[in-house]
Amino acid sequence: MEKTSKSPVKSILTIVISLAFAGFFLWLALRGLDFKVIQKSLAKANYIWVLFASVFGLLAYWFRAIRWNLMLEPMGHRISNSNALWSISFGYLMNLTIPRSGEVARATALYGVEKVPVDKSFGTIILERVVDLICMLGFLGLTLLFKYDAILSFYKNSGVNINPTKIIFILSILVIGTVLFFVFRKKLAEVPFLGKVVSFIDGIFKGITSVFKLKEKGKFILYTLGIWICYYLAAYLVCFALPETSAFTFADGFFIIVVGTLGMIIPASGGIGAYNLAMKYGFMALFISVGKSADFGGEMGLTYSFISLPLQIVIMLVMGLISIPMLAKARNTAVSDKEFEN
Repeated sequence: MEKTSKSPVKSILTIVISLAFAGFFLWLALRGLDFKVIQKSLAKANYIWVLFASVFGLLAYWFRAIRWNLMLEPMGHRISNSNALWSISFGYLMNLTIPRSGEVARATALYGVEKVPVDKSFGTIILERVVDLICMLGFLGLTLLFKYDAILSFYKNSGVNINPTKIIFILSILVIGTVLFFVFRKKLAEVPFLGKVVSFIDGIFKGITSVFKLKEKGKFILYTLGIWICYYLAAYLVCFALPETSAFTFADGFFIIVVGTLGMIIPASGGIGAYNLAMKYGFMALFISVGKSADFGGEMGLTYSFISLPLQIVIMLVMGLISIPMLAKARNTAVSDKEFEN
């Protein structure tokens, strides 16, 4: 009973901390803001472009579902694309409540309808994050190539202080810890409690290394490109909704998706506050780089964020809420089929 009493407290505490993060960053983003400028911009926005952006946002879900199927196939699990889609949607919905809880929720949801072991599917989700990081670095490279002045300005305005020594130290600890684990994992597996942990980590490792066993590597790359092209277009097309940002170039789009992703990394509920602040600084940097007012750029960045972020949240809510009955139906069907076979 003690364990069950701690779980809700921990969840509530996590949600409170996440909301506190959101509130703090939202306060930072909105302080000194002229709301009249934003109200005018939102009033004359062309929301047809937002509708176009939402299409690509939804398409990214479908591409991610198909790619997940490709990643699970080498481990002997051929799953339904629709079940993959609704499991992913449910995971995103959970991320709106407790940040970073969606990965576990997604793997658990898939187990309920496809009986894919959680450790293996979780391993493929970690692999997805690694692939996403590589794609993100690709966009960062394009941004450095085409928008170096804006990147430099954003770094100065954001107040972020990157310490290379700390980064190298953390990476070294992770590498050494991983090496020691694999060297002593057989001995660790003999310890009663640690045996389950070792087994779970082995399952994750199999999920991560599944990329080397892919039968259709070309499709995997194609769907990965499709996902990130959809992300890019979903972010870039919103710029055309605002007259003040409708002249933004493709290179500006690279910069926006990089800055937006950095804002979403912060564990605030739904990215609220952190994303808005990132867009404020990001657009300030873009406007400064072309000789325009930083304050006006900040106001446009917040205006953009008040369209783009709600769009993302609405998609997550709609797809997530639909996923609940769809997963329940698939789970009931799976149980009925099993009973019929028996």
